[in-house]
Amino acid sequence: MKELVRLFVQIAVMRKGPQDVPASVALLAATAAAFFLINCLVSVVLPPIPGPWLTQLVIEVVFTFAWYALLLKILRRPERFLQTTTAVFGYQAVLAPLSIAAVWLVRRYADDDMWRLPISLLALAIVVWQVAANTSVLKAALEWGTPACVALVILQNLAEQILLLYVFSVPG
Repeated sequence: MKELVRLFVQIAVMRKGPQDVPASVALLAATAAAFFLINCLVSVVLPPIPGPWLTQLVIEVVFTFAWYALLLKILRRPERFLQTTTAVFGYQAVLAPLSIAAVWLVRRYADDDMWRLPISLLALAIVVWQVAANTSVLKAALEWGTPACVALVILQNLAEQILLLYVFSVPG
C-alpha cells in the first residue's frame, strides 16, 4: 500500500508516469474508490459548502472513466486505458485534499478583501499543478508534445464543467 501511495505522489510531482503503474482492473477500481472516498472524507470534515457535491463527485468519477476510455480508443491506444486512468485517479487522490481545501477557502473568503487575493492565487497554483500533472500523464500515455497534452487537459476540464452545468441547471 505504501508503495502505491508513494507511486501516486511521484506521479503528482511529475517524476513518474502511467507506465510505472501496474495494469490491473482491480487497482483501477481501488484507486477510483480511494479518490472517491478521500473526496468524501475531506468534504465531510470541512464545513459544508452548499450544493450537491456528492452527485457532482459521482459525475466526475464516471466522466473520468468515459473520457479516458473514449480518448484512448479514438487515438488507437486502448491498451493504455488501465494504466493511464489509474494514474489519473491516483494523482487526483493525492491532490484532492489540497484542491478541496482551496475551493473551500476561495468560497469562504470570497468577500474578504484581505484574504481573497492570496487564497485565489493559492487555488490557481493548485489548478496549474493539477494541469501539469495530468499533462505529464498524457504525454507518457499518448507520446505527444506538451502543448497538445495541455490542450487535451483543458478540453477535458471544460467538457466536465459544461456537463456539470448542464446537469445542475436543467429544471427537473
